Parts: sequence; C-alpha cells; structure tokens
Amino acid sequence: MDKFNIALDGPAGAGKSTIARLVARALGFIYVDTGAMYRAVTWKVQQEGLRPEQETEVAALANRMKIELIPGEEGQQVFVDGVDVTKAIRSAEVTAHVSQIASYGAVRQLLVALQQQMTVSKGVVMDGRDIGTHVMPDAEIKVFLTASVKERAERRFKELQESGTNTLTLSELEQDIARRDQFDEAREISPLRKAHDAVLMDSTSMTITEVVDEILGLCKNKVGGGK
Repeated sequence: MDKFNIALDGPAGAGKSTIARLVARALGFIYVDTGAMYRAVTWKVQQEGLRPEQETEVAALANRMKIELIPGEEGQQVFVDGVDVTKAIRSAEVTAHVSQIASYGAVRQLLVALQQQMTVSKGVVMDGRDIGTHVMPDAEIKVFLTASVKERAERRFKELQESGTNTLTLSELEQDIARRDQFDEAREISPLRKAHDAVLMDSTSMTITEVVDEILGLCKNKVGGGK
C-alpha cells in the first residue's frame, strides 16, 4: 500500500510531539518535530549572544547553521552544527522566546523548505503550528489537536517536574501557554489555525492512547492504514 503523510497541528502543550511520535511508530512512518527546528534556531541565537528581536541577524544565523533531525531509540534527536541539543532546546529560556523566533518570515521560509523536502517520499508524520495549512497542505490526514489551557499547563508542569528542568509554577506555566497561544494565533506569517479539512480533536479528557487510537482509526478509514 502507498504511504501517506499526516499533518498534526495545535497549540503549545497539546501533546503533539508525543502523539505524533507514537502514531509514526505504529505506522512505521518517519516522525518530524518541526517545533524542534525552531527551538534549535532559538537555542543557537542564545548561544551566539543575539537578542531575539534582532530579526536580520537571527535570519542570517539560521541560514548559516546546520540542523539535523535523527530518529533515536527514545525519540527524535536534534543536532545543531554537530552538537546534540535534544535536551537543551527544551529549556525554559528557549521556550520563552521560540514563538518570536518562529514568527520571522525569513526563518520560517528556510525551515519550511527543509520540512517540505522531508515529505516528498511520503510516510511522514509531522507536527507543528502550520503543517496542514502551509507546510503540507496536501497531507492525506490532517488533525488539529488541542486541549484546555489549564490541562495543557498541568501536563507541561508534570513533564518538566519529571525531567527535573522545571523553574516555573503551575500558574506561571498557564499564563505562559495562554501568551504563546495569543502570539501564535496573531502572528502575520503562517498563524496557528485549523486547516479547513482537518479533524478537530480536543484531548482535554482523553488519554494518550485514546488520541493515538483515534488518529490511527482516521488513517484506517481514509487511506487504509500504513505498512
């Protein structure tokens, strides 16, 4: 059976990366975390001592750096110029500025071109903010995954607590997620929005397994299922 592409969009903290990785594994597809690419640029900006508002310098840096996404045993590994930054790009400092970096047209144009190259051979599960609307508008399966701000904050808080990297209170995380929602939805270039042909899935009261099973059900019904 021919392979197909799956676009998974949604706001910060909706669980897109976890869900996309599990769906890809179940289908034998390749998982691409586009958010990690924007985080990688943000991390590099901070390493170079640039300020997030230096748009021209940030764009030039993005053009010079090499980002690699490599499938690993525990998920996707991210390398910047040969350095493994998989954990470093999840820091609170990177999280605080990634939406601004991702709003720059030159940065998005560069990374979207790289993302689209990855989808040519099909069999890709890609998650982000504008996958179904901009990066893979022809994806066979499109899902817009969301959850309440409170639920997303609680999930992120638990995740950060378990990784030992949390420096924020639950209330601060809730405010940060609401702020990122507003920023992502209002940005001029490729704003966060549901594609007209995407399936809306609210995971507030759903388990990870239930969300994965529902997406796999969509695949089976629409295109026959994977490998």
